[in-house]
Amino acid sequence: MKKLTKSPIEVTEAIPTISGKTSNLKTEQFPIIGIGASAGGLEALEQFFTNMPANCGMGFVVIQHLDPNYKGILTELLQRVTKMRVYTVTDRLKIKPDCVYVIPPNASMSILNGALHLFEPIETRGLRLPVDFFLRSLADDQRGKSIGIILSGMGSDGSAGLKAIKENAGLVLVQEPASAKFDSMPRSAIEAVIVDIVAPAHELPAKLMALLKLAPRVNAQQEIEKDSSSLEKIIILLRSQTGNDFSQYKKTTLYRRIERRMGIHQIDKIASYVRYLRENPAEVDILFKELLIGVTNFFRDVEVWEQLKDKVLPTLIAKLPHGQVLRAWIPGCSTGEEAYSLAIVFKEAIEKTIPNKSLSLQIFATDLDLAAIEKARKGVFPSNIAADVTPERLSRYFIKAEEQYRVNAEIREMVVFASQNVIKDPPFTKLDFLSCRNLLIYLEAELQKKLLAMFHYSLNPGGLLLLGSAETNAAQSDLFSTVDSKFRIYQRSGAVKKEELVNFPSAFTRTNPNNFESHLSVKVPDNIQTLTDQLLLQQFAPASLLVTDKGDILYITGSTGKY
Repeated sequence: MKKLTKSPIEVTEAIPTISGKTSNLKTEQFPIIGIGASAGGLEALEQFFTNMPANCGMGFVVIQHLDPNYKGILTELLQRVTKMRVYTVTDRLKIKPDCVYVIPPNASMSILNGALHLFEPIETRGLRLPVDFFLRSLADDQRGKSIGIILSGMGSDGSAGLKAIKENAGLVLVQEPASAKFDSMPRSAIEAVIVDIVAPAHELPAKLMALLKLAPRVNAQQEIEKDSSSLEKIIILLRSQTGNDFSQYKKTTLYRRIERRMGIHQIDKIASYVRYLRENPAEVDILFKELLIGVTNFFRDVEVWEQLKDKVLPTLIAKLPHGQVLRAWIPGCSTGEEAYSLAIVFKEAIEKTIPNKSLSLQIFATDLDLAAIEKARKGVFPSNIAADVTPERLSRYFIKAEEQYRVNAEIREMVVFASQNVIKDPPFTKLDFLSCRNLLIYLEAELQKKLLAMFHYSLNPGGLLLLGSAETNAAQSDLFSTVDSKFRIYQRSGAVKKEELVNFPSAFTRTNPNNFESHLSVKVPDNIQTLTDQLLLQQFAPASLLVTDKGDILYITGSTGKY
C-alpha cells in the first residue's frame, strides 16, 4: 500500500497567547478530532460537517456504529455536505488536515503516530465498543492535543474514551442531549466527565474553532514564573471555596488545567481569569473538579492486576493467620473502579491459592471528590465496562440491569468509601496493602516525600505499597524495598524517623507519654450513675459506630484505633 504523506498546513494569523502577546506560528501539527455516533448519528454528522469550514485545518475521524454486513455509504453521504475530502479508512492510512475519515463496517480502529490502523473485532457484536476503542488510542497518541466529540446514539459507548482524553488534558465536546434523536450516548458522556462544550450539533464547529484559537503554551513553566502572583491568587480562591490547598501540586499540571478553562471562556490573560473566578464562583467548582483528574477504569494496566492475583497477593495471604482480616487503603479512588478491582482480584487469589483459609478483606477507599464517592458507593457502572472486565467476571461479580452493571453484594461489602483529603486528613493505619496510583505524579517532590513517609507509617511491617506506572519511591527509598520494579510494587521496611512525623496531618500526632497525664483535665461527673455508666461502657461494651445508609459516620463510642 502506498503510504500517504502528511500535507502540512500553515497557520499565519496572529494568535493570542495567555501572556497577552501574539505570535505568528507555522507548524505541521494539526488537531485530530475523533467523533463517535450511533443511532440518529447521521443527521447529527450532517449538521456538524455542513457547518465546519473546508479549510479548518483539522483532521476528523468518524466512528459510527455500523452493521457488520452493512455496505458502507456513510462516506458518500458525508461527501454531499462538505467540501473536505471524505475517505473510508484503509489500514495504515495517514491522517491529513481538511479531511474526514470514516470507519469501515466490521472493524475496530486505532491510531498510532497519526496513522489509522484497522483490526478485526474479537468481541461479539453486542459487546463491541468501537468509539471507546478509538478514543482511548487517540488519547494515548495525541495526549493533550486529543479532542473527542460524542453525538446522538444509544448506549454509553464513548464515555470511557472521553475519560482517557480528559486524563491527558484533551478537549471533550458533546451534542446537547435535547437536540439528539437518541440521547443515551450524550447523557452518558456528560455524566462520565466534565465536558468542555455542550451544544447542538450544528453549533459545535464554531465553538470548537473558537476554542482552538488560543494557542497552547510552548513552555507553561515560563509563563508561571512570569505571573506567579495570578496563579497564587487562583490557589487562594480554590482553598477559600473548596477547603483544599493546591499549593503543593505541580505548577505545570495546575497551569494546563487552568489554561484549558481559559480557552473555553476565550480569556487570553491569566490575570483576567482570576477576575472571572471571583465573579463566577461556579467556575471555581468546575476548576476544582478539573484539577482532581478523577479518571480510572476497571483493571487498569491489566498486567499489574495479573501480577497481584498470581504472585503478590498469594504470598501476602500465605503469611496471614487463619481468620485474619486483611486491611487495604486506596487514596484517590475516584468512582471506585480500582477498589472493586482489588476486591475481585483478592477473591480470586484466595480461591486459587488457599480456598480453605478463612480470610477476609476490608478496603478503605477515599477521595476528595464527594460526587465521585457517591457514585462509587452506588456500585453501578455503564455497560461499556465490558471493555475492561471479562465476561466471566461480569457474570460472577456483577448484576446486569438494562444498560448498566451493578457490583454484587459479595464484592460491595468488602469496600468502605469515604471522603478524605489525603494531604491533610489522618491516614488509615494497620494496613497490609496500600494502592496509590497516579496521584504522586501530580504533586511536588516535598509533598511526595511526606506522603510516602505517611504511607510507611500506615502499613504494617512487611505491608505492600502499589504505585502508578510513572511513579517510584525514590524520594523515600530507605522506607521501602522493591518487590517488583516493573509493576511498581514495594514493601515496607526500615523505621520512619520521629522528626519526619512533625508535618503529618494535624490529627495524626505522637504524644510524649511522660507528659500525657499532666495535661489531662479531670472532669467531675454529674452523679455516680453517670460515672458508673461510663466505666461499664469503657470496660465491657465493644467499640461501635453509628453510620448513615450511605456509610457516613455520625457517632463513635469506644476505642476504634485498632480498626
